[in-house]
Amino acid sequence: MILFQLFYEFMKTGLFAVGGGMATLPFLYSMSERFGWFTSSDVADMLAVSESTPGPIGVNMATYVGFTLKGIPGAVIATAGLVLPSLVVICIVSYFLRAFRDNKYVNSVFYTLRPVSTGLIAAAGVSVIMTCMVDLAAFRGSHLFTDLIDLKALALAAVLVVLMNFVKPLKKLHPVVFIAFSAIVGILFGFAG
Repeated sequence: MILFQLFYEFMKTGLFAVGGGMATLPFLYSMSERFGWFTSSDVADMLAVSESTPGPIGVNMATYVGFTLKGIPGAVIATAGLVLPSLVVICIVSYFLRAFRDNKYVNSVFYTLRPVSTGLIAAAGVSVIMTCMVDLAAFRGSHLFTDLIDLKALALAAVLVVLMNFVKPLKKLHPVVFIAFSAIVGILFGFAG
């Protein structure tokens, strides 16, 4: 039964998560709340693993969840559920695309999907920031700003932004270098939850 549920939930995610892998995060948070298959902090871990492994983020996260719940069959079923809607839609669109390539209504729909995709990705970014940098429970107990914001995580984020955007020799480095740097700093300074 759980394999069917995995397939169904990831099929819905694949159908409605327009904008790539980061757009799947709100759906994962929803699954976390509804089914308890994983926690919100597990989603941040999934994102870190998915970002650092080859392949699309959404597919990697579906595979990760499926494998965690039901091993290899779960990984295959969750991944198949996620990619099936895209496969079907791509086949249908490619069949009709030639006829509607210059249709103003079709162009309007694709133009409208851009901000929707941006909104989903922004919501995912806010969720990741809230999970990694904000601790509301500690703040409610102490009412201290230092308990609300994880200052170490904020400092690491600030350093990465400066290094990636303002230090010219580093701007040309591959993102894997920054991922590895962040992993090493996370291990050394105890960022793991």
